[in-house]
Amino acid sequence: MDFFSDNHMWRDLLLQAILILVTIFMFLFMYNVPQKYFSKLRFRNRADMQSKRHFVQGAQLLSQAKSAAVKDRSNAISLAKSAEAQADLAIALDPKDAAAHILKALALDLQGFKTSALDSIDVALSPLAVKSLSEPERADALFKRAQLRLAASRREQIDSVIGDLTQSVRLKGDNVKAFCLLGDCYEKKGLKEEAQKAYQEAQKVQPNFAPAREALDRLNSES
Repeated sequence: MDFFSDNHMWRDLLLQAILILVTIFMFLFMYNVPQKYFSKLRFRNRADMQSKRHFVQGAQLLSQAKSAAVKDRSNAISLAKSAEAQADLAIALDPKDAAAHILKALALDLQGFKTSALDSIDVALSPLAVKSLSEPERADALFKRAQLRLAASRREQIDSVIGDLTQSVRLKGDNVKAFCLLGDCYEKKGLKEEAQKAYQEAQKVQPNFAPAREALDRLNSES
């Protein structure tokens, strides 16, 4: 008798649970909650596609600007400004995409705005956006930030530059220019042994790389 009573009780509880779920789903559909969710999802996907399109257009304009820089500086500046505008549109749609911030930094750098370019690449490497970068991409961004810090006359931040370059070569160990810049920074700090190691690493990657060979010859002659 108790067995049948327990079965009856569980059946009642199950029916009540089903009725509650049905009521919840009716409420959701009544207020268009699923439609709102899918509309939001569609909007996010559409915004992402638009952001990528602006990024691609900006990258193409930047490539044209770099090609024109040698022969026609004014045209290169105009193209770089257009690339910056496309980067801004991409950022407005997806501010967490580090690639768009890097594109803006490169466009600003080509226009000669080193400090503004540095600000943009700082955003790309911030917790907000850096997760969108692969390790090689992050290495390239760190190398570029080190270059911008030096170009923006922020040599007092030499320790920060060394930090960026150390991370860069750890993430991507085939950038001879990063190793050489790291060696140069160590020299500026009077760290001759560390500088030699950096130049030697550059030679391991590219044995005939002239700047690394010349730097090592100079350091050895000073011994």
